[in-house]
Amino acid sequence: MNPAEFANIAKSERDFWWYRGMRTILFRMLDPYLAGRKIGRALEAGCGTGYLSYLLQNERHWPIVPMDISWDGLRYAREMGIEDPVQGDITGLPFREKSFDLVLSMDVVVHLPPGDEHRAARELSRVTAPGGLLVVRTSALDILRSRHSEFAFERQRFTRRRLMGLMAGAGVRTLRCTYANSLLLPVALAKFRIWEPLLSRRAASGVKPVAPWIDRLLHLPLKLEAAWIGAGHNLPVGQSLVFIGEKIQ
Repeated sequence: MNPAEFANIAKSERDFWWYRGMRTILFRMLDPYLAGRKIGRALEAGCGTGYLSYLLQNERHWPIVPMDISWDGLRYAREMGIEDPVQGDITGLPFREKSFDLVLSMDVVVHLPPGDEHRAARELSRVTAPGGLLVVRTSALDILRSRHSEFAFERQRFTRRRLMGLMAGAGVRTLRCTYANSLLLPVALAKFRIWEPLLSRRAASGVKPVAPWIDRLLHLPLKLEAAWIGAGHNLPVGQSLVFIGEKIQ
């Protein structure tokens, strides 16, 4: 990922509408599969600035290992007070096999050169214990590439079928996989395919504060989606994909 983006994320990750909404969607999807499970050790592979790991350590009290390839991200994680962050590469994880009951990787695979996603999926599966959970979130649909995608060094996007096939090839059984950030799709298409080409501006981050009323307005669709997804329904198309799988024993 573009090192310059870490500063933008660090300023926005707690309160920005997209991060708040996508966290709610993630937990509404994941919590039913955590019921009755003991998380002895967890990994966030590609923790970025570390805010998700911070929440999991401090609010859920999970023994989670935050890992990222970039010292830029890990510097913010340390400043936040995150315990024991690790530098490592998702395509060659510095952990023994079957080390974790839960592995999360949020919006990391999309930054890999095409082809390397298979190495990453195998590594994520390798360090997951048999019967353990593996959670992956990616950007979705090539038509939604944007100036932000270019700025963040995003190199690929996924369809639901492709993401499920990738994880199946790594020995992970799909429990659930759905698109998300769907209700804002018409706005995104208009912005990315009409407005941005007309402006012809250079790549720039889309992670920047907006007026509070706009933030609330943009957060509302994600809040509605979280309720829909939390009730067990999938969404047929969207700007992101969330996959939850189980390591085949």
